[in-house]
Amino acid sequence: MKRYLAAVALVAAAVMPAQAQTEIQWWHSMTAVNNEWVNDLAKDFNASQKEYKINPVFKGSYDESMTAAIAAFRAGNAPNILQVFEVGTATMMASKGAIVPVAQVMKDAGYKFDPTAYVSAVAGYYTAPNGQMLSFPFNSSTTIFYINKDAFKAAGIDAAKPPTTWPEVALAAAKLKASGHKCPLTIAWQGWTQLESFSAWHNVEFATKSNGLAGLDARLKVDSPLHQRHIENLANMAKQGLFIYKGRANVPEASFVSGECAMITTSAGFYGNVAKNAKFSYALATLPYYPDVPGAPQNTVIGGASLWVMAGKKPAEYKGVAAFFNYISSPEVQSASHKRTGYLPITTAAYQLTEKSGFYKEKPGTDIAVTQMIRKVTDKSRGIRLGNYVQIRQVEDEELEQVWSGKKSAKEALDAIVKRGDELLERFQKANKS
Repeated sequence: MKRYLAAVALVAAAVMPAQAQTEIQWWHSMTAVNNEWVNDLAKDFNASQKEYKINPVFKGSYDESMTAAIAAFRAGNAPNILQVFEVGTATMMASKGAIVPVAQVMKDAGYKFDPTAYVSAVAGYYTAPNGQMLSFPFNSSTTIFYINKDAFKAAGIDAAKPPTTWPEVALAAAKLKASGHKCPLTIAWQGWTQLESFSAWHNVEFATKSNGLAGLDARLKVDSPLHQRHIENLANMAKQGLFIYKGRANVPEASFVSGECAMITTSAGFYGNVAKNAKFSYALATLPYYPDVPGAPQNTVIGGASLWVMAGKKPAEYKGVAAFFNYISSPEVQSASHKRTGYLPITTAAYQLTEKSGFYKEKPGTDIAVTQMIRKVTDKSRGIRLGNYVQIRQVEDEELEQVWSGKKSAKEALDAIVKRGDELLERFQKANKS
């Protein structure tokens, strides 16, 4: 009888499935080389242990994935992790009941979670007024400047000294055009680079209430003389064929990688694409500024996205989320991600490890995003956190396009951005009064 029972037990053990892994759904918006990076992060984490499985799912652009997640949450089938770009931060913070603060998730899972380990400019942006970190910094970036060194040399410009001021950019663009270049300058993420980061870099207000960080009653300030001057200058460059508008969001980046456009202002996170696909010599440089503006350059503000943990999940799933966050925040993983993508190393330890490895000396300019962000910040340059920010970005795109096409003056477009943007801010304020 004992032999029979032992045989039955062995057969049962053979046919019983192994303990199922806890699956974690991660919705993201990374494309091309950055999509490959996300998939590799998940694959490496899954290979490092057997208890959890991260499933990364591309859900479209940042605003598309955010909209899809809100609909999924209402239907009761939201992902465990949602990547949200920085402009959605205020909306996510106001989504009471929809998210679980990352600090709470890490603490409940038994992980040591010290916000001071993160680069302060990054951690501060995703932290609530009570000091609790709400989302996990992931692909944090800032705006930088890229140039095609081969195109510069062909135009007789010193490629070893990229333009640092806007007058120098205009001069370089004129020389590039004279040498036959069809697209001297283009701009990606135009609202972010030319209004938002531009404001912080020049230490002028983008919006009142410390750019929204100090209250929901913030209002836009992009109709200032400096903003008007800058947009007017770009409009004049557009008329002369020195600046070529190539579309919204990151669409213009393809024209730089292909060699069509010789200069671009865009995200530090564009580096991975350039490093892998550009067939020419290139350089990374600081964002241009106006040298006659007192205090400029100041510091640029955070861009990119963070990871939010959605509410209503099983305890085992939260433990899996915490394990994954703990894995990707290790200095080794962070440093490797920074080197691969150009996104910021989110912890001080990762930055120090990268520096120690000699990467910044080997790849000049790859530390620019970090040095731009870690300068001393002011109330005008700490970051921008506004309600209905996704819609405000759309307004910026619509109105700036009117300027580039010659249908509106800089003043008319900026006045319209303020008027339409303030209406959106007012609506958000009314909807979120406590």
